Amino acid sequence: MNNSSQPNPNPRRLYRDTENAMLAGVLAGIADYFGFSLKALRWLVFLGCAFMMPAICVSYLVAAFLLPAKPVGLYRNEGEESFWRSVRRDPHYACDDIRRKFRDLDGRLQGMEHYVTSPRFDLDQEFKNL
Repeated sequence: MNNSSQPNPNPRRLYRDTENAMLAGVLAGIADYFGFSLKALRWLVFLGCAFMMPAICVSYLVAAFLLPAKPVGLYRNEGEESFWRSVRRDPHYACDDIRRKFRDLDGRLQGMEHYVTSPRFDLDQEFKNL
């Protein structure tokens, strides 16, 4: 059971990650969502502050107020979490993987249909009933 205000949290949405936060969790949420290294992202923002301090600070504050906190029960298990991470990082690869799995299932189903509709199935049933 999750403790979020949403009945069904969306795993495709960008959230603030308050568990790994230093301030409000905006950078931790961005790093988690895009699969970046959190430490590297923090260094990039720190270096960016040297050149564009007001813009970065305002953007961070706006994101802190607009992004909801990451719900506790966002994913049911680790498999679901890894699936959604792969979809966010490389949607084409994830779709190709799903397409390959369905193609494999379709081939297996066709094999079963071929067997069930063949005379061999009837013969096997006759032997089984003896």
